[in-house]
Amino acid sequence: MTKDGDAKEEKPKDGAADDNPLRTKRFESEHSLGDLKYKAVADWITLRKIHKPVAEMFYTSYSLEQSGDDAQQRPVTFVFNGGPGAASAYMHMGAVGPKRVKLGTKGTLPPPPTAIVDNDETWLGFTDLVFIDPIGTGFSRALDQSKKAKEADETEGKGPQENPEYWDIDKDLESLGEFIRRYLSQTGRWGSPVFIAGESYGGYRVAKMARRLQDGHGVGLNGAILISPAIEVDALTGNDYDLTYWIETLPAYAATAWHHKKGSHASESRELEDVLKEAETFARDDLVRWLAMGDVLDSQEIDRIVQKMSDLIGIDATFLKRANGRIDSTTFVRELLRDERILCGHYDASLTTTDPYPDRPTYQGPDPTLAAIDRYFTGAIHQHLLGNLNVETDLDYQLLRLDINGKWKDEQRKHVFDKTQGAMDDLRYGMSLNQHMKVFVCHGVYDLVTPYFHSERLIGLMKLTQSQKEEQMVTNHYQGGHMFYSWDASRKAFRDDIQKLYEDATATSSSE
Repeated sequence: MTKDGDAKEEKPKDGAADDNPLRTKRFESEHSLGDLKYKAVADWITLRKIHKPVAEMFYTSYSLEQSGDDAQQRPVTFVFNGGPGAASAYMHMGAVGPKRVKLGTKGTLPPPPTAIVDNDETWLGFTDLVFIDPIGTGFSRALDQSKKAKEADETEGKGPQENPEYWDIDKDLESLGEFIRRYLSQTGRWGSPVFIAGESYGGYRVAKMARRLQDGHGVGLNGAILISPAIEVDALTGNDYDLTYWIETLPAYAATAWHHKKGSHASESRELEDVLKEAETFARDDLVRWLAMGDVLDSQEIDRIVQKMSDLIGIDATFLKRANGRIDSTTFVRELLRDERILCGHYDASLTTTDPYPDRPTYQGPDPTLAAIDRYFTGAIHQHLLGNLNVETDLDYQLLRLDINGKWKDEQRKHVFDKTQGAMDDLRYGMSLNQHMKVFVCHGVYDLVTPYFHSERLIGLMKLTQSQKEEQMVTNHYQGGHMFYSWDASRKAFRDDIQKLYEDATATSSSE
């Protein structure tokens, strides 16, 4: 061990350095945060196929300085983001790790350069943490070329191509499952309470792995935490002939209008909770009838629904009627404050920026959330890994790869009419398989990408027993957007809620 912040280099335990050029060291250091004294490890775990190394998955772990039975009894949480194509830096440096990027109190973006600060809301006080970068993100890479990539080299003259084998729903899940098994074995943590936490598509991964880890990899789970999850992916896009997308986004639109004092909220002093309840009722009742029946409804009834919708979400009634109540998020974020030449964010509609092209017919400006915030997390993760943890590598840390997102596959989808695999059935299966597993689902109310009502509607269709509702399932939503934890108050409330979940989940296991 070394002094605080000084890294100790060690040879990998599994001998992967002998046949793998990506990594040759393990980076270990000691740190403190208030009363917490912890060890940080930055390393790779080798995935193998018939004993041959095929991929290296990078991770960063934090554990309190304990030994023996105390270490075994301490929970360990595996954390990842989504995309697909996103590294774990968002959760790592935004909400859960011991350091975080410094933003405004309500997630606003400060001037550069990026600063990182101690994270007083870290989960390290009640669980050890392992942040996993899926293959192709962060410092994680596949090692060999796929047959398809090699054929492209020969026939198209493209030169070396990255192996896309793991850019697939099932292969991705298998890699995460193999990583977790290997980590538990290498660190002797099979006796520890295990939790998994994922954001966005990472929430989809959590829902799927709630089944796969337990019914395939033999890893029992104490808890599954879904943060701004995309659970049933097909429901997150809309068209003229379905209902779900339009229903699920309406309450988030109403929350945004309330925040910006548009619609009836401009003159009324109301609590956000009351606005959300009213919007949810309207979405389930009046809006569903109009979307389902269209012009079959009486014209006066349509006018009443249109006016109510306009009051709730702050969009002109004539505009809504012309769109037959189907307003996608791209339209909404431009129209709500268009008279002020302001765009709202997709990922956090409370944040805004100037529309650089107000005279153009379509939205072409920058998103003031995900696109703008990437530079902060890129700066933060590089400062932390290369500076605080002294990681040395020739690899570039890949924060968010849209090329992976665009090439993501579903090999189980054999026919053009097959639907993309959903994840809610797997979550239901996992809850039934392990009745001690706690499930926590949460969103930010200004998130228009994975709106909170998406999860609320799906949970209402899960056919949970009263016992499952009371003992296993917890939902909570916070002010903020997709990364609601960028709001100081929401990050604190989130940490407190998660700490309570861990206490409940581990008390159950220790009492039996």
